[in-house]
Amino acid sequence: MTAFDPKTFLSSITQRAGVYVMSGVDGSVLYIGKAKNLKSRLSSYFVTSGLSTKTRALVKRIADIKVTVVGTEIEALLLEQNLIKEHRPPYNVL
Repeated sequence: MTAFDPKTFLSSITQRAGVYVMSGVDGSVLYIGKAKNLKSRLSSYFVTSGLSTKTRALVKRIADIKVTVVGTEIEALLLEQNLIKEHRPPYNVL
């Protein structure tokens, strides 16, 4: 498996609303989030400063990010909640 390249990944991400699922090398779900603007939100994980220790630890473990685009913020919220209940990712605080 090749290393996750945020720059390449972010170049193809839409500015629409959606849900993202961050996974580790073993395929396990690490974190699930939602965004009004996927490109802006996902870009915020890959800045060089200002991230919490927990977020920096998460980012180091990312091997893949899957994105689902939805029509509205409400749809994103509902999908995010359902996926969190299903996967119980270690970096999501319930």
